Amino acid sequence: MILKDILAISGEPGLFKFIAQGKNAIIVEHLETKKRSSSYGSAKVSSLEDIAIFTEKEDVPLGKVFDLIHDKENGGPAIDSKSDAGKLKTWFEVLLPDYSKDKVYVSDIKKVAQWYNILHNLGLLVKEETEAIAGKEPEQVSKTEKASAVTEKKKKKASPKPKAK
Repeated sequence: MILKDILAISGEPGLFKFIAQGKNAIIVEHLETKKRSSSYGSAKVSSLEDIAIFTEKEDVPLGKVFDLIHDKENGGPAIDSKSDAGKLKTWFEVLLPDYSKDKVYVSDIKKVAQWYNILHNLGLLVKEETEAIAGKEPEQVSKTEKASAVTEKKKKKASPKPKAK
């Protein structure tokens, strides 16, 4: 899943979209209410792209966890984040059997389910574009192919409309 520019701010409910960088703060927009606000340096801001879940072997990026949830739930919503702890642990263990039970708390599982459901309800769960480039698997796509695909998209958006005479 593409989680770029989606942020979680400690002490604030919900998820936010990065809008701009100011001098002393960043401008964010709440995904559900669409209200814009400033988040100052004193707030702990985390990009969902940088968050990972601890497992016994290696950390799994949150985007991959969201992919697993999407596949498990057949594109539907995840378990309700307000479910009891036993149900949440069982659901997450089926999803990611080797997650670290010592490091991943029930509150973390609740956040994952809540964030997934927010993104699902808003239609923001998008698979990575690299899968669509030339029908190749993501591992087979070179950096230059990715860059050229992005450049092509920008050119299409930026191309001026012909002037009427």
